[in-house]
Parts: sequence; structure tokens; C-alpha cells
Amino acid sequence: MSNEVAWCPPITDQGLSWIDEPGPASDIVVSSRVRLARNIESYRFAARASDNDREVILRRVREAAEDLSTLGEGDLWEIQRLDHSDRALLVERHLVSTELIGLRRSSPQRGAGLLLARDRTTGLMVNEEDHLRLQSLRGGLQLEAAWCDVDQLDEEIGSRIPYAYHPDLGFLTRCPTNAGTGLRASVFIHLPALVVTRQIAKVLQGVKQLGMTYRGLYGEGSKIVGNFFQLSNETTLGKSEEALIDQIERFVKNIIGYEQQARAALLLEAPGVLEDKVWRAYGILRHARRLQYEEFMNLLSGVRLGASLKLLESPGVETLSRVMIHAQTAHLSRAAGRRLNETDASSFRARYVRATLKDARRPG
Repeated sequence: MSNEVAWCPPITDQGLSWIDEPGPASDIVVSSRVRLARNIESYRFAARASDNDREVILRRVREAAEDLSTLGEGDLWEIQRLDHSDRALLVERHLVSTELIGLRRSSPQRGAGLLLARDRTTGLMVNEEDHLRLQSLRGGLQLEAAWCDVDQLDEEIGSRIPYAYHPDLGFLTRCPTNAGTGLRASVFIHLPALVVTRQIAKVLQGVKQLGMTYRGLYGEGSKIVGNFFQLSNETTLGKSEEALIDQIERFVKNIIGYEQQARAALLLEAPGVLEDKVWRAYGILRHARRLQYEEFMNLLSGVRLGASLKLLESPGVETLSRVMIHAQTAHLSRAAGRRLNETDASSFRARYVRATLKDARRPG
């Protein structure tokens, strides 16, 4: 029996299921993502693909999606059909890249699309840097579970659409650094204690030495705010997918250990200073009338640290993860029913954060 795939449905809560499954080490690791880059045999790669090529590829994915058990009933959006606010909403949920929505161009390229399962954050981007970018997002440190999601999706699509593959080089991609397995695994991780204790530079140097990289909130080229970092592997050639996942997960666990040690040291050596920092951040968020997003993220970092260390009884880290998503400008514009400028967004953000913290149980 074929699955029903909705074509360009309204965007509601799709792609947020990872928040409700916090997973291991969720007080430090916000989320885990695994992505596979794939290109379709006999089609020119994205940089040289024609509009007709891209539209044919999107159509082939749509046809294949009707019979993909890994996605069940899913949603498929053609990016060109979405307005600016919906495109921004998908970026803020980390479901699409700025490349896919055409942020650097006047509009998205024809054939750009997103296919997403309804019950979990698993799907694929169509006609981004490569023809297909398969991906899964999980809460907490769940790289292995995210890999299993993507591996199953890869098997199903690969059995229906032939991939561009070389016996020596592996899967062929537009960027040579993605060739081989085509796998990128990343974690979105919160490291405030390492920043406060000034150990973060040493940790990030170790990230580079081990063939990994770090980025900001929205990936490559974005700014690091609120002590949140995206850590991912840089190379995909020469190791199996399982070996890469295992190596990255072991490295992330080491960083988690360093952060836990730094938090314990802060509690031991400067408990009053730490508690003051946490409660000041909470007080500003609880009462502010205007909040720029960067300021909000820095304050959220302090509150999240306090929640993790039980210095605050509430809110929990899951609530704070949801707030981090919904306090972004496109989400606030959706709630307001109109496109907000930055001044209006800062007021709506403060109002939304105040209401959310008020609804949470009052800290003890």
C-alpha cells in the first residue's frame, strides 16, 4: 500500500519532534544530526544542472516518496511555492539550509524541495549543493540513532533511484570533501562553563586537530552566540559510516566530560558568582520588555546552565530548547500574523519569553 505524501501542505509543527525526545546528555547536547550527500546517476551536478534537470529530480523524488516506508506519510514542499516567512521558518528549525532557500539569490532555484516525515525529524533536501541531502535530527546525544534513520532512508531511496558512485572514490559529490561516504555528523552543544573558565580555545583547537570543525547556530558562516556550538566532521573519505559515527561520538563524549568538570569547578570555587549569573539571566528574561535575539541567546545560556545544575527548579532544558526555536523572528512573525521588523520582533520576543517562563513552575 502506497504512503500518502502531502504536496506543499501548511507548515505547522513539522520538524520539531526532536525536542520531545531529549535523549542522553540533553543538558549539554541540544541535538544530534546525521546527513548524507547523494547525487543521482546520469544527471549533471547542481552547479551545472539545468532547470529541467532539477525539476525532473524533484519529480523522481516525489514519485519514490510514495513508496518509502521509512518516511511513512510525509510532507513535500517545493521551496519556490513557499513565501518568504515559510522559508525562514524552515531555516530556523534547521530543516533546510540558506543555500536551498536561495538566501544569496533573489529566489530559490527551480526544483528545490524538502521532504519530511510527519512523526519524526527525518527527511531530505532536494537540489541543494547536491541532488539529495538525506538527514535526521534527534534530541540529545543520539548520533547512532540518527545514523540508523538516515541509513534506512538511504537504502530505500538507493533501491529506487541510482546514485552516482565510483568504486574507488565512493559516492560522488559536488564538493570533494564530501566524497566517499558523503556523511556529516554533527551535534549542537552548549558549553558555557568551558567559555567562562576560558578553556574553550583549547577544546576548539582539539576539534580542529582531530579533523572536525565548529560553526555557529545556523551552520557554516554563522555567528556563535549563547555559548552554543555546532561540531561536525570535516572529512568523509577513508572510513566507513559506522567508524565515523563512533569516532565523533567518542570525541563528543570527551567534550561533555570537560564541560561537566568545568561546571563542577564553578560550583565548587565560585558558587555565589555562578548563582548570581543564573538568577540575573532569569530575572531579565522574566521581566524584559525588549530582547534582541543575540541578547536573548546569551541570557538563555545562563538560564539553561542553571536548569542543568538544578540552581533553578524550572523551566527544564526541553522547555528552553522549544523557547530557543520559537523566539526566532520568523516564528514570532507567524504567531503575530504579520511580518515583523527587528524592533517589533524584540518586543514580541520579550512578551513570548515572559509568558513562557510565567507558565513554567515558579523556581524554588
